Amino acid sequence: FFFKQKTAYEILSGLVGSEMCIRDRIQVGNSCWELFCLEQGIQPNGQMQKSNTTPEKNDAFNTFYDETSEGKTVPRALFLDTESDVIDEIRTGPYNKLFYPEQFISDKEDAGNNYARGRYTIGKDIIGLCTDRIRKLAEICTGLQGFIITHSIGGGTGSGFCSLLLEKLTEEYSKKSKLAFTIYPSPCTCLLYTSDAADEGLGVDLDGRGTIKKK
Repeated sequence: FFFKQKTAYEILSGLVGSEMCIRDRIQVGNSCWELFCLEQGIQPNGQMQKSNTTPEKNDAFNTFYDETSEGKTVPRALFLDTESDVIDEIRTGPYNKLFYPEQFISDKEDAGNNYARGRYTIGKDIIGLCTDRIRKLAEICTGLQGFIITHSIGGGTGSGFCSLLLEKLTEEYSKKSKLAFTIYPSPCTCLLYTSDAADEGLGVDLDGRGTIKKK
């Protein structure tokens, strides 16, 4: 008898921009991974709960998680931002041991709700590092299917930098699927913004056109 070898199908997740921060500074992307871990029985240190440990894991589990030789479970994800404030909260938070330090990429200056700064100036300074980290994550996959990008388009990083990132992903992984979960600003939220919100409408328009074109 000949048995067909199972092929793993992995998906890489990218979480872009500090504007993914909602009230009470709850980071959307980090909250999603905390929920996924609770559903899968994964502890904050990346170890499986003993009651949920089984000899054979479901194939869907390996789609979003990688398991090391030491038995640690690591999400296939990258957190990307042009400033470090929000990412630092995850680095020092209760789930900081779930990720490797290399999965957090941040710079020292935010894009100031400006699409052009996120795409053409600040974003260009870190895009090379981001694509390199993505490449390394892709290399350990046996059957990479595509990417899930979670971002908001109210800020310069989530709009301008994310459109640049999608452009690079399209160039290097043209045959891979790219799915974006986009958070749009609401009129009520805009009332809480400072004067920087004047650039928000332009960022929404430019990013909306850019991401539709690149995906």
